[in-house]
Amino acid sequence: PHYVPSAKMTPSQSSLFGEIDDLQDLTFIERPIRRCLKTAEEIDKLTVDEDLNDIERAVYLLSSGEDVQRASVIINLPNLVRQNPAETFRRVVPKVREVLHVAGADMQLAAAGSFLTVLQDDIVLIQTHTHSILQIVLLNLDHRDTGLVSNAWLETLLSAIDALPKETIRQEILSPLLSKHQLSQSVPARLASCRILGKVVGKFESSIVKKDLLPLIRSLCQDVEYEVRACMCRQDVTKNILLDHTKVEVLPELVELAQDEASTVRLAAFDTIINLLEMFDSNDRTCVIFPLVKAFCEKCFKGDEAVLASLSFQYGRLCHGLSESFTDDQHLWFLEFYKKLCCLGLQHENGHCESQPYPLELENKYALVRRNCAYNFPAIVLFADPNHFLSELYRTFSSLCHDPEISVRRTAAGGFHEVVKLLGPNVHYIHKELITLLQDDSLEVLDALLNNLQETLELATSRGEGAGPESKVSVNIPDLVPALVAAEQKAASSLHWRVHEKLLQCYSCLPRVISGDQIYFRFFQRMLSIITTNNVLPVQREAVRTLCVFLRYNRKQEQRQEIISKIKQELAQGRSYWNRLRYLDLCEITIDLFSKSYFCKHFLIPALELVSDPVANVRYKLCYMLPKLRSTIKPTDKHLLQQLEFCVRKLLCREKDKDVVATLRKVRLLLLKFELLDQKKEKEETLLLEMVSDLPFLIIL
Repeated sequence: PHYVPSAKMTPSQSSLFGEIDDLQDLTFIERPIRRCLKTAEEIDKLTVDEDLNDIERAVYLLSSGEDVQRASVIINLPNLVRQNPAETFRRVVPKVREVLHVAGADMQLAAAGSFLTVLQDDIVLIQTHTHSILQIVLLNLDHRDTGLVSNAWLETLLSAIDALPKETIRQEILSPLLSKHQLSQSVPARLASCRILGKVVGKFESSIVKKDLLPLIRSLCQDVEYEVRACMCRQDVTKNILLDHTKVEVLPELVELAQDEASTVRLAAFDTIINLLEMFDSNDRTCVIFPLVKAFCEKCFKGDEAVLASLSFQYGRLCHGLSESFTDDQHLWFLEFYKKLCCLGLQHENGHCESQPYPLELENKYALVRRNCAYNFPAIVLFADPNHFLSELYRTFSSLCHDPEISVRRTAAGGFHEVVKLLGPNVHYIHKELITLLQDDSLEVLDALLNNLQETLELATSRGEGAGPESKVSVNIPDLVPALVAAEQKAASSLHWRVHEKLLQCYSCLPRVISGDQIYFRFFQRMLSIITTNNVLPVQREAVRTLCVFLRYNRKQEQRQEIISKIKQELAQGRSYWNRLRYLDLCEITIDLFSKSYFCKHFLIPALELVSDPVANVRYKLCYMLPKLRSTIKPTDKHLLQQLEFCVRKLLCREKDKDVVATLRKVRLLLLKFELLDQKKEKEETLLLEMVSDLPFLIIL
């Protein structure tokens, strides 16, 4: 029992005694550790003659071993097949078959997995031993454990069908199906029949399918259990069935199943119809499929929320599959129904979307429907014609971007770039929605938008293909700059540094989107602040890269000089060694972005001056960069070459840090190679000049 402290004890004493009591309680829980030692008799049973080879040992263990030893042999069966397939199938597999008669579920699962591995890995030419494997699989398919074990054996059988010849399938698999599909069989057996039919139908010619298989398929589609009807409906049975047979035999069954009393069956039928749309001609789509789908949609909308979620997910594919066969009225109906789905569970007041008071489960289902609608929106824009976007779909898109559910807005943000591409010159219609998503309260929404933000911004600010390069930055998006600034501040203040890093990567497109003055006055100082104050290294480095891009595309000499001056002051000469390390990162980036002469003029000397830095990490990174810095100096620039050499000698003379010294020695060898290569080139140039000067004399001779 727990100790109850008296009222006179202080809170700290009570806590202390409580912890002691908890520790004392553990002593009551502890039990003496029993060492489960094997008796001599048990050890003797588990001992196997070491002189036996692998096949003999497997046969012995399957015949006389313990369950754990038998299971070990069964698990190792694929390896035995690899080593000696003939003997394994002749001696070991028959013993496995005997053991499985009385084996438990664990051993059954192990056997099913082993045979599946043998089949999938093409360990052996399966046709040679088809009968051995197939008999074991079929024998255990109707295992008394109708759950996990039966499913495992069914998966093995379905995998085996790919390697079996037609005649074997007909004799060994199809014949039992003639009885298993009957109502006298269990539901799991009939479900297995559905899956087997879906697998074997592609193996036979159209005439055999129509004569032997379609009656089975039709019977299972009319089964009394809805699980069987749904399972059969989901099987792709149109392989090798002629188009006319599909139309005559399959379509009527699908129409009937689409009107089934069970929503699971109706959903399966609906999915199958969508998958088969291309197989139906225009007349069937107009006269059969459209009325069927329309009735299906209306029924779902009135109260079948589970099916409605699947319908909304498939809606874009459905519209495009039927669009060529639509009349104007049918086209309009599907578009209006989509708009209803986008507002399901919402009420609009004063231009804002608000959730209606529904039970939580129903509210979540409605939110899933709207999320699926947001996923399909680019497809619906294409379906409705982008030229009609403003009149037909703008309000719907705005509703999705303002949806109260984060998942809906996140999905809309993820597909925003697709809508931008479809709208083309009319992209200004959705400028407001772009700003809305950039300023969204949820970082998830911003993160989704960032995946394609560079492409979105460039397209959104471009006048189109025929306007020329000068016009690409001339389209102004109101409030874009404040929205970008606010988005960066929100990402910076969060704990999700990867979102912040991703946003800074997107900033590199700003020179193609907004003016240089806007970048200079709104973003330059912010990048420096991130570099010098942020605590996340990837974010700092991305800010360095973005700053270099800003400098690269700045057109005003005064602003460039100011940026370079600030970089030297706050980074190269910064008080924190982190800032000085970031300056060296900046040097690596500027070498790639700028010309060598520009780098040497503005950035090389401050980098070399870090040779005297008091922090070893800075000197270490400088040593590592010396070959790259050397590659930027022209052979004719003797002054810079001397300064680089002076930097190296200073390090050689004064450096005490062992890591810096080790790196310096390696780098010194590389620099010597540079010098030798230059000397060789100089000699060749001199020799060529001498040969040219001697040429007139040779001609005279």
